Amino acid sequence: MSQVEDRLAAAGIELPTPRSPVANYVPFVRVGELVHISGQVSHDAAGGVLGIVGVDVDPETANRAARICGINLLAQMKAACDGDLDRVVRVVKLGGFVQAGPDFFAIPQVVNGASDVMVQAFGDAGRHARSAVGVYRLPLNFAVEVDAVVQVR
Repeated sequence: MSQVEDRLAAAGIELPTPRSPVANYVPFVRVGELVHISGQVSHDAAGGVLGIVGVDVDPETANRAARICGINLLAQMKAACDGDLDRVVRVVKLGGFVQAGPDFFAIPQVVNGASDVMVQAFGDAGRHARSAVGVYRLPLNFAVEVDAVVQVR
């Protein structure tokens, strides 16, 4: 097992099988040392977190939804690195999208759920630039979606 996976196991995080795209795109594209990972929604084995944050979904659940997105990103990273997460050199950037209600503004705190997973997995190499945006709607009514750019060897 890789060092990254040892850290994840110690934290009780098990990576799912990466989901297949639901439309006309690929899960990731590698250009040189950079891997661009398509947005991962807050879907897990239990069905995930759906709804509008601040209306149907409370902030704590939304943070958990972003964490799920982060775990799904790790699964895609593993696939992009032929099964070896130790090939990830740096998490460069995350883009977080929160399906937010009209009076919900704590978007950055929600997206911290995904950011925290990256730091948990990669330590300082998991610290990244980030966007955190509230949006009107997300695919399939998921509460959160996060995409990533990572440097790999």
